Formats: sequence, structure tokens, C-alpha cells
Amino acid sequence: MKLLKLVPDDTNIKFLKWRVPFYVVSLLLIAASWALVMTKGLNYGVDFAGGQEITGTFLEEPEAPIGELRDTLGTLGLGDPVIQRFGEVNQVSIRVRLPESAEGDPAAANRIATQIIDTVTEQHPDFRVDSNNTVSGKVSGEFREKSVYALLFAMLAIAAYIWIRFEWQFGVGALFALFHDVSLTLGMFALFQMEFSLQIIAAILAIIGYSLNDTIVVYDRIRENLKKYRKMPLPELLDLSVNETLARTVMTSLTLLVALLPLLLFGPASLFGMVAAIVLGVFVGTYSSIYMAAPILIWLGVTSHSFVPEETVAEKQDRKARGEI
Repeated sequence: MKLLKLVPDDTNIKFLKWRVPFYVVSLLLIAASWALVMTKGLNYGVDFAGGQEITGTFLEEPEAPIGELRDTLGTLGLGDPVIQRFGEVNQVSIRVRLPESAEGDPAAANRIATQIIDTVTEQHPDFRVDSNNTVSGKVSGEFREKSVYALLFAMLAIAAYIWIRFEWQFGVGALFALFHDVSLTLGMFALFQMEFSLQIIAAILAIIGYSLNDTIVVYDRIRENLKKYRKMPLPELLDLSVNETLARTVMTSLTLLVALLPLLLFGPASLFGMVAAIVLGVFVGTYSSIYMAAPILIWLGVTSHSFVPEETVAEKQDRKARGEI
């Protein structure tokens, strides 16, 4: 039986022909994304903005009714509550953002917590409160700071690895591609004011991992072809390398989208932001591997001699003695 091929073996798309226009568009999108972040800001969730967190156990129910709780508490006018399993399947964590009027007011925070607990126990008398805490602005600020450090460290560590594994130009290219992907993701959250929480940090780290994996595959093929086709112009060699890895890139992206799109369209609301971020990351990660990471090598001075070991004096004298030079 003949195998299905989404990308023919003789594919020869001239990706690098449009490298300058695509780079201009990408730079404009990066600038627009950061302008949105700086002007509109991010809609921080409880993790980053502070709020009330209540954990409890349903003593007589085998499983916490998370969907029912989300619908019930959503009618209290406290925004979209973050409700997740916490430990066992019958344990739950309920987090809500505090209104500005309740920020720094313990009495107001306690009233909101009491309102939530009374609403849950009215429908589920077996609900036992295990903890009732207020996430202060200081703690949420530490979360934001450490999240930024985590993202920066991940990107720099990846760039350093590629620098050691390949050449410094490849490390710079990978870092710029990752910066592009993260910037566009943040821009989407600033534009649509979707809730930005620790889940989204996990999604961005997943995007970084996916984009890196795709970029390394392309870079590895570029390195092989640099050794094989020493006299081929670099733009043609980059096109050849991208086309040779295109089938793998398309299949990987489609496989991920097959799993993600149903979750995005029919999954729970609490996962929508995270899944939307990863779906966007699949597209921008694939795009950046082709139009960000590859073309930048031309401007950074990569040549066919980049992976040729430097000849020592002894080797040069030996070749001279044999009359090769």
C-alpha cells in the first residue's frame, strides 16, 4: 500500500526569496505585541494579581463536582473563578480575584470567602473547608518575578546549548526565534485580555520547547548540507535544508493540532487560555523556524567554511610537503 505523503519528496519552495518582507512583518508584529503589553497590560489571574484561595474536601462524594462549582460560583459576580482538583479527586481548590475595593482589606476578603463557602455548602453540605488564604499582592508579585526569570533562563540556556552544539550564529538565531514566539504569544493575551496565570507560563515554556525542537531539526540539516555542498550559495542551501525537513515539520504540527483543536473548541473554559497559547505557538514556532531562524544565518555571516576544522600549522606544512599547496 502506498504511503500518504503530505509533502512530496521533490518539494522545492523558495522560502528565502521572501525573507526580507517576512522579517519586516515579524519585526512589526513583535513591536506591536510589546506595545500592547505596555499599554493595555496583561489580565493577570489570581496567581499574579492576588486573590482569595479556598481548598476543601467533599467528604461524601467520590469526585469533586468541578463543572457544577464553576457554574454556581460564576453567578456571584466575582469574575471567572479558577477551580481545580487539589490532591485527591474529591478535593478542590477555588481561587477568585479580589475586587480593587477589597485589596488590602482583610474584612472584605473574609466576607468574599464566607460568601463562597456558604454558596458551596448550601448545595453540598458535605463540603469541608481545609484552608482559606488570601494571596497578597506581594506574593503574586514574587510569582510574576520568578516567572519572568524562568522564561529568560530557559531561553538563554537554550541559546547557550545551541551555541555549543553548533556555532554562535545558530545560538543567536534560535534565541531570536524564541523571542519572536514569546512576544507574539504575550501580544495575543494583551490584545484579547485573556487571563494570564501560571498555566500560561507553562504553555509558553511548552512553546519554547516546541520551537526549539523544530529549529534544531532545521539547523542540524543546515549543518549537514554545509559540509556536503561547499560551493552552493547559502540562500539556496538554506532553502534545500528547509524543504528537506518540511515533511517532518508539517506532520509534527498537524499531529499536535489534531490533539489541541478539539480541546480548544470543546474543552473546559479553565484550559482555554493555555490551549489557545499552545495552538498559537505551534503556528508561530513553525513559522519562526523557517523565516526567523534560517534567514538570520545569512546576516550573521555563516559560510560553507563555518564547520570546517581550522587547519593547524603542522597539517599545513604536511600538505605543503606533499605538494598539495
